[in-house]
Amino acid sequence: MALVSEKAKLLTSLLILQLCFAGFHIVSRVALNIGVSKVVYPVYRNIIALLLLGPFAYFTEKKERPPLTFSLLTQFFLLALVGITANQGFYILGLYYASPSFASAMQNSVPAITFIMAYALGVERINISRIDGLAKILGTLASVGGATIITLYKGPPIFQPQGTNSIEESVLLSSDNLQNWTLGCIFLLGHCLSWAGWMVLQAPIVKQYPAKLSLTSFTFFFGLIQFLFIAAFVERDPKHWQIQSGEEIFTILYAGIISSGLVISLQTWCIQKGGPVFVASFQPVQTVLVTGMAFVILGDQIYSGGVIGAVLIIIGLYLVLWGKTAETRYQSQDTEESLTKHLLQGHQGCPDKTEIP
Repeated sequence: MALVSEKAKLLTSLLILQLCFAGFHIVSRVALNIGVSKVVYPVYRNIIALLLLGPFAYFTEKKERPPLTFSLLTQFFLLALVGITANQGFYILGLYYASPSFASAMQNSVPAITFIMAYALGVERINISRIDGLAKILGTLASVGGATIITLYKGPPIFQPQGTNSIEESVLLSSDNLQNWTLGCIFLLGHCLSWAGWMVLQAPIVKQYPAKLSLTSFTFFFGLIQFLFIAAFVERDPKHWQIQSGEEIFTILYAGIISSGLVISLQTWCIQKGGPVFVASFQPVQTVLVTGMAFVILGDQIYSGGVIGAVLIIIGLYLVLWGKTAETRYQSQDTEESLTKHLLQGHQGCPDKTEIP
């Protein structure tokens, strides 16, 4: 009974996690539609995230934090440049020109891109003579192919909503005029590359600095500094920094508290309980949720090219995840066989007690 309860908690938490992620796509698009600056939005988001996470990390990881060095601070700065500034910057630009549905669909390609980067850097190995290696290669090709289709082929609309619910018609029309599909998808590809690069770069840094919450706080801090530096050149008008409506307050608070605060805690708990592969396998749920929410709330159209590309990316995601799981199983079997062989050899090399003089 307890086992069923734990599984139910994990599944519920994963669904809530994907709902929070999906909500962030919609909320961010609403923020852009109502005129929130593309630079001010991530600045406020990271300020809130840092204020939430910083004190918590300081008090809970006092004993785990190694002493800071110039080398570590430099690595934190570079990690923030890739994982915060480039990641969030490309995302918000991609969302501005494309749509929440395809932003979410493109994110399903992150595991495949991460695999390519890790393999190129020698972090990841592949055995093409085994089925797990072939699955990872096919999954990567499917994900790249799907992302290419989304970028280059929009296709005819499948569903076209008759009306809208919560966004004014005039705002929706101006939003449609701003969309440039190919440019938006290129920015979203940059977002996925940055996200994957952040995960690859983070792995060796965590070994040097195992206090993960403190590491994330430093990343938010340096990301905030970098965005403020960009804002000094891009957003000099004080009016762009003023929060002028309740909608703006809601979108910024959601981005900071839910997307950068609650999501980090919930995702960490889910990974501890179910493992990273199981958590990643729920990513397509987010795409379905975003597509439905964008269709109903924002009045977004659903295009055939995006659907074909999204299906290919999701197939690729599951092939890569399955290949990674199978690889872990093979490695575990190889370790057990090696240990058994070693023990047998050791036993055969020992003289029998009766032969000892």
